[in-house]
Amino acid sequence: MQHRAKRRPITGHIKKGALHSDLGVPQDEPIPTGKIEAAKARAKKSGNAELVKRTTFALNARKWNH
Repeated sequence: MQHRAKRRPITGHIKKGALHSDLGVPQDEPIPTGKIEAAKARAKKSGNAELVKRTTFALNARKWNH
């Protein structure tokens, strides 16, 4: 039997609301998927690794059941 690592919530290294402020969307509104994908494409083209990571995380988190 394998031991599974206990899952912990992601904390600490995520800046709450950073993507909202980067994209100019108010905190209380959801960010449209098209806007996230467009920002990811722009970030890849400009070489902004931090924004690429944030947009990738946002797109992946949309698939979670939370």
